[in-house]
Amino acid sequence: MSKRKKLREYWTFLNRAARRPSRVGAVLPTSQHVAAAVATVVPSYGSPTVLELGPGTGALSRPIQRRLSEGARHLAVEIDQEMVRYLRSTKPWLEVIEGDATHLRKLLDDAGVDQVDAVISSIPWTLLPPDKQRELLLQAASVMAPNGVFTTVTYLTTLWRPPTRQFVEALHDTFEEVLPRTAIWRNVPPARIYACRRPK
Repeated sequence: MSKRKKLREYWTFLNRAARRPSRVGAVLPTSQHVAAAVATVVPSYGSPTVLELGPGTGALSRPIQRRLSEGARHLAVEIDQEMVRYLRSTKPWLEVIEGDATHLRKLLDDAGVDQVDAVISSIPWTLLPPDKQRELLLQAASVMAPNGVFTTVTYLTTLWRPPTRQFVEALHDTFEEVLPRTAIWRNVPPARIYACRRPK
């Protein structure tokens, strides 16, 4: 990505974070180090369908797209109108759906998608009450293929806070396998990635 495009991405992200702090859960866009780690869970063969939830300015989108083979489908559900416009203007290869992920099944039905092979979430979980966390996780689990994977990012600085503890508990209640991956210290703030499989 060029320096000019990178600056535009940062400006768009910071502008929305300042105006809509209840929808943006980080102080800076997700780093390339987190993006690279998240992308490794995406199938690099066949024609998978990959879904991003809450992509923001798309910090994870390009590494994911680079990993996908021809014939794969790459969708993103984003609730913020300004972020939707930004994604559509800067990443025309990404199928951006404007909407609330609590209505995920209907949004995907309208897009002609039955199941997805990978769900990558950038939703700011710590800003959500426990019932909303669980509702969104159930929606994500309901659209996953049997061998699909759900991946999300949390921040190490919030691990001791009730919303994060409740979210990790909700992950274990939703999926049979919940694997915390190596911490990404070079992100601001430091991040942890979870890879989850086999919805209960």
